[in-house]
Parts: sequence; C-alpha cells; structure tokens
Amino acid sequence: MRGSTRWWIIKKTAKLGASGIWNVEFLDLWLGDQFCSLAYSISNLYFVGCFYTRYGFGFSAHDPQAQEAWSTCGLTSTKSWGWYCLLGVLPYFARFVQSLRRYRDSKRPGQLVNAGKYGIGMVEHFVYCYWRYQGINSYFLFCFAATVNSLYACAWASPPAFGSFDCHDMSVFQDVMVDWSMCEPYARYPLLRRDLVYKSSALFYYFALISNLCIRFIWLIYIYLDETSIELRTFVAAVLEMLRRVQWNFYRVENKHLCNMAEYRITRELPLPYQFDADPKEEEAEIARLQLKKRLARLS
Repeated sequence: MRGSTRWWIIKKTAKLGASGIWNVEFLDLWLGDQFCSLAYSISNLYFVGCFYTRYGFGFSAHDPQAQEAWSTCGLTSTKSWGWYCLLGVLPYFARFVQSLRRYRDSKRPGQLVNAGKYGIGMVEHFVYCYWRYQGINSYFLFCFAATVNSLYACAWASPPAFGSFDCHDMSVFQDVMVDWSMCEPYARYPLLRRDLVYKSSALFYYFALISNLCIRFIWLIYIYLDETSIELRTFVAAVLEMLRRVQWNFYRVENKHLCNMAEYRITRELPLPYQFDADPKEEEAEIARLQLKKRLARLS
C-alpha cells in the first residue's frame, strides 16, 4: 500500500479505538463491522505474541517443544483464556459504544436495538472462551448464547424489512431489519428491494440471503465434541465468517448509496442546455453597483 493509504488506515483504526468521543459516520461503523468479523484473528494475536516470546523464531511447527505452546499459550490455558476473550470482545465493544453515541445524537430507539446486538455478541464470545477453558460444563450455556445471538443478528442484519433505518424514521418494529432492506413490497423480484444496483445479477441476492443465514449459525459445527479437531473447526468458522462479510459489504454499501439518493444526500449536477454570457459574480457585482447608484440618487 502507498504511504498515504497506510496512514489513512491507521487514523481510521485509531478513531475506531476511541469510539464514542466523536460523531459516528458511516465509514466508522462500516470499519467496526469489518473488525467484528475478524474477532477470531484478533483474539489469536495473543497466541502469536506468546509463542514467539516463549519459543523464539528458530523452532519448527513440528518440534515437540513448540507443540507445548498449545497448552501454555492456547485458549485452554488458565493464564491465556482471559486475553483471548478480551481481544475478541474489543470489536464488539467498539460497535456497542458507537451505537450508543448514535442514539445520543439521533434519539432513534433503533440504535439501542443495534447496541443490543453487539452486547449479545460480547456475551457469546465470552461464553465461548469460557467454554473452551472450562470444558463441557459450560457447553450448553454457549449453545444458548450463540442461538440468541444468531437469531438477533439475522433479524437485524439480513433483511425482511419495509425500509432502511438510514432512510426512514420508522418505529423500531418496522425498521428492525435494516442493513440490506430486502423484502420490500411491490418489488420486481420477490423478497428483494424495489431498487437494485446489480439488476443483472439478481440471483446473487438470493444466494446472499441464504448463505448469510446459514453462516450466522456456523457455530453449530462445535456441537461435535471431539476436542482433537476443535482448532480446525474454529478456523473454518472464522474463514466462512470473513466470506460472509465480503458479500455483506456489497449489499450494505449498495443500500447506503440508495438511501443517500432517496434522502437527496447526494446529487449529480446536470449541464443546462444553454450558457450564461456573463459570469455570475460579475453580474451580481453590476446589480449591486446599480442599486447603490439608485440609493445615492435618492439621497441627493
């Protein structure tokens, strides 16, 4: 990346870390959602730091001494699971604070509903880390928290909605599913919006709706209680979540663009079929001079 691009990313990420202090723009909440899908990678930063500080850079991944890192630096370690939980919760906490700040600025109750989604996300990640550390005793608690979080997130982020929360000032019960604003009445394509940017690829909208719902419940792969493959299943779940976020980006940004058009927050100036002979500033100055001459004539 170019130096200006790197500096831009650093500034926006730093602003995300100070969420709630400044007004929240669309870019801030969009970037926060990207980090929420990277919670697995962020939480594993502790393992990377722990491994290289304890074992250095000279060990092979198959070295028996390096294999001890799974017990000393892994999520099941007594000293480590808290760090995994803290790092993974940070993106959800940032979005939680952003939602509260947006509620303070707009007084829209829907922002409290949005804050609740990220609050439940924090609870689920904490319960997951606690289950991996504690064992089978807290497994059912994790399943309950994950079910509530998935249902909440699907209802809010994927769409049967009458309109977008960013576009219309509706009640909470009408705008509770807002990110994509699908299932609008009288749409050309059933279950989609009336206005589509990617009209030639309508089938991908249906694929996104189904895949988004399925990946929201990807935690079901943890039901198989064989601990020998838990790391692999966790990795697969994290990759699928990142793929879900990639397709989410297209339709979320598209929905935001359509909302801006509906609210006339963006316009495109069209050229007039004729030209002005005089410069507008010069014409205004000439009118001002004529008015001044009239006033002086009256006073004299």
